[in-house]
Amino acid sequence: MKRIILTGGGTAGHVTPNIALIPRLREMGYDIHYIGTYEGIEKKLIEDIGVPYHGISSGKLRRYFDLKNFSDPFRVIKGFREAHKLIKVLKPDVVFSKGGFVTVPVVLAAKRCHVPIVIHESDMTPGLANKIALPNASKVCCNFPETLEALPEGKAVVTGTPIRKELFEGNATEAMTYCGFTKVRPTLLVVGGSTGSVIVNEAIWGCLDELLKEYNVIHICGKDKTNSEFVGREGYAQFDYVKKELSSMLALCDIIVSRAGANAICELLALKKPNILIPLSANASRGDQILNAKSFEKSGYSKVIMEEDLTKDVLLNAIHEVLKNKEDYINAMKKSGQTDSISMITEIIDELATEKKED
Repeated sequence: MKRIILTGGGTAGHVTPNIALIPRLREMGYDIHYIGTYEGIEKKLIEDIGVPYHGISSGKLRRYFDLKNFSDPFRVIKGFREAHKLIKVLKPDVVFSKGGFVTVPVVLAAKRCHVPIVIHESDMTPGLANKIALPNASKVCCNFPETLEALPEGKAVVTGTPIRKELFEGNATEAMTYCGFTKVRPTLLVVGGSTGSVIVNEAIWGCLDELLKEYNVIHICGKDKTNSEFVGREGYAQFDYVKKELSSMLALCDIIVSRAGANAICELLALKKPNILIPLSANASRGDQILNAKSFEKSGYSKVIMEEDLTKDVLLNAIHEVLKNKEDYINAMKKSGQTDSISMITEIIDELATEKKED
């Protein structure tokens, strides 16, 4: 039996692609283990699907001044030692790294132990954690052809993002019942990323009266970000976070308002859902979501509103426009030529694991 260690954490976007690979890896006979942070979002997500989970220390790598910059390198060193010990005990044939700061010590430890490493970069340009990890990779998978220029030559391949099978299996009627909707109307789904977005939430609440005249609205606000003022409004359902119900909500909705994290927008593309993207501003991020969003807008998959342009009227007009032209967006997405990412990535993984077995 071949053994694989999956790693990735910090946000759901660094975990869900790993989860998408697990059913196929199990079919292929892999013994699967996961390394993440002690108590990160990845811990519960992975333990819930019955994969052995191993927590290690992790420090954040920041581009800005913070007093934690002086202590976190020691956490990374501790994480490296813990990951090295785990790899020595588990003896994996391959490591698959999805990104996030926890992956840095895991990748460095795997390289030290001569274990082949596959890295997946979702965004147009590599994040800091992946930039550190990339020189140690045997293969690098990515979403966008433009990303190849920033990746090690000869190691990189465009695979797209693994999409969870269950996202395609939702039931719109079940979502109507779950959300308490009684009128059949166009449905708007609002998602602000795995932790929610105050800016997106406030924009929706600011025009909710107008929206509820024409739409049912499902609003996933983020943990501790729901607003009791709007509870009980007919046609409006808000949640802090959803798991198994998400697939049915996706089946029901006609339009999605979303941040522009790479994994989230690749799921929208796979599901062919017309969408409005509100990327994180360059002031609050390294600008990767802006690049992702502009690429999707250029391809005709999305309508984009920059944070600094987000007003009640701009958002309402965008929603009406996308609904009116939704077939144009769907047709553009149908022509995307999206690949079978799970098959491509697991073939890369298996080739490296087989070579390791034969050494």
